[in-house]
Amino acid sequence: MKVGEASVPRLSSSYQAALAWLYSLQRFGIKLGLENIRRLIDALHIDLGKARVIHVAGTNGKGSVCAMIDSICRAQGYRSSLFTSPHLVTFRERIRVNGEMISEETAADGLTNIREIVADWDPHPTFFEVTTALALQHFANGKIDIVILETGLGGQLDATNAVQSNVSVITPIDLDHQKWLGDSLEQIAIEKAGIIKPSVPVISAAQKSEAEVVIKKRAAECEAPIQFVTDSHSTHPIALDGNYQKQNAALAIAALSAAKINIDDDAVKRGLAEIEWPARFQRWDKSTIIDGAHNPAAARVLADTWREAFGDQPATLILAILSDKDLPGICEALAPIADHALLPRIRSERAANPQTLAKVMVDCGVRCQIVGTFADALEKARARSAPILITGSLHFAGEALAHLQGRPAAFEECAQ
Repeated sequence: MKVGEASVPRLSSSYQAALAWLYSLQRFGIKLGLENIRRLIDALHIDLGKARVIHVAGTNGKGSVCAMIDSICRAQGYRSSLFTSPHLVTFRERIRVNGEMISEETAADGLTNIREIVADWDPHPTFFEVTTALALQHFANGKIDIVILETGLGGQLDATNAVQSNVSVITPIDLDHQKWLGDSLEQIAIEKAGIIKPSVPVISAAQKSEAEVVIKKRAAECEAPIQFVTDSHSTHPIALDGNYQKQNAALAIAALSAAKINIDDDAVKRGLAEIEWPARFQRWDKSTIIDGAHNPAAARVLADTWREAFGDQPATLILAILSDKDLPGICEALAPIADHALLPRIRSERAANPQTLAKVMVDCGVRCQIVGTFADALEKARARSAPILITGSLHFAGEALAHLQGRPAAFEECAQ
């Protein structure tokens, strides 16, 4: 049974109200810095005890690596906690203990308490700062053994960096979020490498030379032992498609070792076989793939993975990209595997205009059709003989999954 096939209960009014307040904080935008989150940690008396903390930054693959670490730890019998972003269908996906999402009641109580605490704060905490505090409080209350934290944006000034870690993990770094992190690979790497702390081991994926130099320099300044993982894990099958996931698995296993978390081979085997991480080359059915690739590097990996799965058979794309992303770069990466592109108007203020996206795709040699909604696009795609690839954004992947599951989309969660 696919997630969401069962009947979906109505959300509690207290959860909806708390979530509505949280989403209202998006008006404060993105503010990189650690002052507010440290103040929140103090105000909430958050204490993670002796839990081992694994902190993961990078451009692509962060979520998959975090999910692998979590799945392996749970297979070993540890009580692990996982904080990731963004969510796809429900906000509660971001915060998990032992594989279970935070409950509506716990989220509502936690957010209501935080709202009272920060009512007169100036500057006011942002959406991500409050979400991070909620997660850390839930973990502290959950008596966990392992904490796995995925950075939201960057690393150095990301709210998750206020937590002392036992290992710093850096996945492949590439261009993304240039508005906040800088226009060059070197600048972005400086932000990502900011999670490296004095004497704390660093596990990094293979990096482009500009990023590798930055990471090595930061590690040396912090006297932090560093290991670059350049191989792939091929010992055990992985429940996620794509050769790149074998590289992510090798990174996850190395991180567990560096954090001195005892894991046996059977736990690795079961953890990798049982991992669930939607919208990463997710096979919804035999001919429909959902993937959240949202920058050129991720789109190139997606194209390679498509060829691994479908050979030279081209895709019918259902494509939506956020306007602050590199539209030409993403479209150029996907064009070689695309036979036709359907461009729906998705329900996000950040979405690129379909007419603008159509021009870019046509310039890349792909025939396009603008359609009204995702449902319209899916109907037209299914009428064609080619397999379907739904991609361009994790936000869009979440909207697609919600539709396929018959559930409200994430942005509707506080407005039911």
